[in-house]
Amino acid sequence: MPASDAAPNRTPAGAVRLADVERTFPTAEGPRTVLSDVSLDLAPGEIVAVVGPSGCGKSTLLRLIGGLDAPTSGSITLDGEAARAHDDATAIAFQEPRLLPWRTIAQNVALGLPRGTKKAAGRERVEELLELVGLTHAAGQRPSEVSGGMAQRASLARALARSPRVLLLDEPFGALDALTRLRMHDLLLDIHRAQPTTVLLVTHDVEEALYLADRVLLLRNLHAQQAEPERPRARVVALGSSSGLGAAGSAGPHGSARDDASPRAHAHGSLARVVPVPGARPRDRGARALTDLRTSLLDGLGVTHHDPLTTKETA
Repeated sequence: MPASDAAPNRTPAGAVRLADVERTFPTAEGPRTVLSDVSLDLAPGEIVAVVGPSGCGKSTLLRLIGGLDAPTSGSITLDGEAARAHDDATAIAFQEPRLLPWRTIAQNVALGLPRGTKKAAGRERVEELLELVGLTHAAGQRPSEVSGGMAQRASLARALARSPRVLLLDEPFGALDALTRLRMHDLLLDIHRAQPTTVLLVTHDVEEALYLADRVLLLRNLHAQQAEPERPRARVVALGSSSGLGAAGSAGPHGSARDDASPRAHAHGSLARVVPVPGARPRDRGARALTDLRTSLLDGLGVTHHDPLTTKETA
């Protein structure tokens, strides 16, 4: 890639398509399928959250889209091109910041710059990102000298350094305390408004998914002992109807109405349900529509008794 004198270009958000994706791993007991029959489109600029019980393939799905693994069958494309490893079009941030302890915060962020970026352009981009995530004052500090929330902000900045078309987040806020996690939610939305990109977020926190996402994907564990329970509250006919938001009011990217604004149940494969989330962001966490959706998703996860203050799925 030729070096550029200018800062890296702001690339448009990417469109992701998964078609009949399956991932099977060899084991001592024989082949074990983790993901099966996953077909899905992610619209440019959309935020999609993935929830599901342990072992259902959430992180595997993320790795497949990021090109860190390959499907056993089916296809994954980004803007019509096959997903591949080391592609500057995608970037991943994990639950652990994974910063290099001997480098400063600014130097860690610079590691995410596209290959071939010239020094002046890279320095400008790093300064821009540090300002975006509120870390300008910590640019010269090392990871051991900053808090967990600050380290996670640095990790997000590093992932954004290459201006990815698709940002993949694997439980990025799971290790943070509750207050810091809430602040990181708003920071992610601020970043998304400032530099829109397509986001796929894996989380164990149902409330986090509903606050951030345009749609929530509920995955099932293909090897669970019992089938997913069917309960009346798990069948949401008109999302948000009790709050005056009908299904047609579900928001897509940038608050626009989506055509597929009703929940979709899938009888087979890993994708158990696709649930659009109503209302434009930022949302009222206490809205009745979100409370109903939260109950429905927890029912789908097999959590039958819900503490109003408990938001993480415990499967």
